[in-house]
Amino acid sequence: MEKGREILVIGGNRYFGKRLVARLLADGDRVTVLNRGSSPPVLGAAHLVADRNDEKSLRDALGSRTFDVVVDQVCYTPRQADVARRVFAGRTRRYVLTSTVEVYEYEDSPALVREAAVDPLTVPVDLELPWDDPEFLDAHYGEGKRQAEAVLAAGPEFPYVAVRVAHVLGGADDFTGRLAHYADRIRAGAPIAVPPVNRPATYVHVEEIADFLAWTVGEDFTGPVNAASHGLLTTEEICDAVTAHVPDGKVLLSPVEVGEVSPFSFARSYGMDDSRATELGFTFDDVRRWLPRAVAETLGKGDA
Repeated sequence: MEKGREILVIGGNRYFGKRLVARLLADGDRVTVLNRGSSPPVLGAAHLVADRNDEKSLRDALGSRTFDVVVDQVCYTPRQADVARRVFAGRTRRYVLTSTVEVYEYEDSPALVREAAVDPLTVPVDLELPWDDPEFLDAHYGEGKRQAEAVLAAGPEFPYVAVRVAHVLGGADDFTGRLAHYADRIRAGAPIAVPPVNRPATYVHVEEIADFLAWTVGEDFTGPVNAASHGLLTTEEICDAVTAHVPDGKVLLSPVEVGEVSPFSFARSYGMDDSRATELGFTFDDVRRWLPRAVAETLGKGDA
């Protein structure tokens, strides 16, 4: 796809979304960010304010504008995807949905999981579930993304891509608090709750996923694609990387049969196979090469 494209990013005002916008602008694209107005976009991007859940609000904000590509960073439910499918029919040549590794939450495979493990064309969609309830949505995050993919896959309105993003690490602006959880527990020598059998998982650096999304904008492939660095990380390896910045701390993993476990600890195996991305022309880095840097960035230690 040529440079100087018209790109709409829905969301895109924090973490890897703002990095994506900066990359597209640097490439010479004309970028518009659409959000609810909670924060301004990266300097150089146009700004539209709308509630993406409200079809009229979305249509009014867009007016007659059309785009080469829409990148949807904040589509969490089939209802949101259904609105987008109607509103952007005839407005875009391609739709890139930022999806998640959590679409594989029902998998438990010792082998890395390929995209075919969740075919969106076979996923049942229920628009009547209480998707507007924050507690329900939080508890059904993977299901919401699965059904959002299914809505886009079923429609002929535009070609779509679903980028299934691994667990993201790195950056001083990591807002999730997940690495901070480990630093706090290790600093205090407090137990870190993990499943009795704790499985490794796939990850991606915040800069790497921004690179991949920016690259995806310029390609023409469709359908689901896994986005993950090469290799799996265990909870122990993440703790070791954190401990390098908490030298007086102590790692105390505590297996629990029932109850909430710490982030980045998993009872199931559903690490992602990234070979489709490689075959399409994008090479991911090795997770162990960037892990120390990612932890240092987030814990405020620079590149140490």
